[in-house]
Amino acid sequence: MTTNPLRIAQDLPRSTAADALIIGVTQGQDGPVPAAGSEDVDAALGNTLTGTLSALGATGEQDELTKIASAGSTAAPVIVAVGLGPAGEGGDRGRLESLRRAAGSAVRVLTGSKTGLTGNRTQSIALALPASDAAETEAVALGALLGGYRFTRHRGAGSDGATAAAEPLLTVLSGAAGADEAGRRAQALADAMTMVRDLVNTSPSHLYPETFAAQAARIADGAGLTVEILDDQALAADGYGGLTGVGQGSVHPPRLVRLAYQHPDASKTVVFAGKGITFDSGGLSLKPSKAMEAMKSDMNGAAAVLGALQAIAALKPAVNVIGYLPMAENMPGGRAQRPSDVITIFGGKTVEVLNTDAEGRLVLADALARSAQDAPDLIIDVATLTGAQLIALGPRMAGVMGSDDELAATVADTARRAGEQAWPMPLPPDLRKGLDSAVADVANVAGERYGGMLVAGLFLKEFVPDGVRWAHVDIAGPAFNEGEAYGYTPKGGTGAAVRMLVQVAADVADGRL
Repeated sequence: MTTNPLRIAQDLPRSTAADALIIGVTQGQDGPVPAAGSEDVDAALGNTLTGTLSALGATGEQDELTKIASAGSTAAPVIVAVGLGPAGEGGDRGRLESLRRAAGSAVRVLTGSKTGLTGNRTQSIALALPASDAAETEAVALGALLGGYRFTRHRGAGSDGATAAAEPLLTVLSGAAGADEAGRRAQALADAMTMVRDLVNTSPSHLYPETFAAQAARIADGAGLTVEILDDQALAADGYGGLTGVGQGSVHPPRLVRLAYQHPDASKTVVFAGKGITFDSGGLSLKPSKAMEAMKSDMNGAAAVLGALQAIAALKPAVNVIGYLPMAENMPGGRAQRPSDVITIFGGKTVEVLNTDAEGRLVLADALARSAQDAPDLIIDVATLTGAQLIALGPRMAGVMGSDDELAATVADTARRAGEQAWPMPLPPDLRKGLDSAVADVANVAGERYGGMLVAGLFLKEFVPDGVRWAHVDIAGPAFNEGEAYGYTPKGGTGAAVRMLVQVAADVADGRL
């Protein structure tokens, strides 16, 4: 789907025509406190807003929603007060995330149901949340756009999702300097993340390497990116043993997509590589059936790289960016690779495949080795790589490893500045011995199960071009929300890693990274 139409305006909240008007409420020690942006609404209600919210049981807790009938005091018939949590909590980053979550929560609820007061489906929403500068304006706009997300591709004719009216208009009220540019940036990020969410949520019966590659090519053409696609025959001829090995058990052969964004003033080149396993059964090392249910999301890394390139092409930072999308379907067919097979990765290094369910690292190895031809200054790979990431960091926090601890910490901080949760993790040299193989250059898994996320990072490090700064981001948890929707995050695909990668490109362009 496309994102909601967005408008940035300086209108007074009380006079803004909309089906619902969203204001913010912070959590004070003595009860709810109307946030900046609500002053005009409070005046229109006769300065009774605090008392009304208290009487309705509002506290200002993060994402709490309280609906108030305006009774003609504002152009919008419904005022929706959304909780921002305690004022000042988490510093500037916490403040911006609170705004994103509040906007997303309110829009998600309003666009997912009738207003509850008018009895009509919401067609327009105005947001009078705090937006005193460009950063706050962007946060509100992005949260609102992402909160309006719904995936309806597989809904049958006549279902509510398939017959819904046009997406409601979102109006963000802001008179801040740079507000229009902030809205444009939010729109570019939201468009990219929406595309990623759609790809991740698409059934693997509809999205497999061939169709994924074709869709990537269409998106690249629309964004003005150059695109190259290698099919299974070209991959075999050129020695991409990771992709051909993983994909050989499926009726859907593998693909490698290379995208490129170039800027005339760029002095540095960044490579992004994303794992693109369109469905992961585990291969002959078969997963339990319950563990397969979310495995359509195992291509989120490749989708995130595609989305990041789309957004970068729209925002135009002065850096060259190359994206690799190695795509395969990991199935247990009669031609599937076997535990103890030896494959040759692009460039000549051999791998003993001891576990066919450790396949994402094999396709990424091909992409990392191939990136040497691009002479990059920095490589970032992103992947739903290990269940160990979930065990170590939970379902919302990405793990970041790198060629050195300082770079891992810097990339994790970059992700957090972009609004994504990430934490730097080490690559202990003593764990590398577990990847020794008696018959090949390296094994794809270690004999012990401890430190699985870190061991996977150590495996990938084997294929990074010499002397190139590199970071590996494991998004196994953040990529797919199997719980209930919250804030601007829906159930299913989340769009994880897009904002981080776009921020990395901007930081390289600015000389910060």
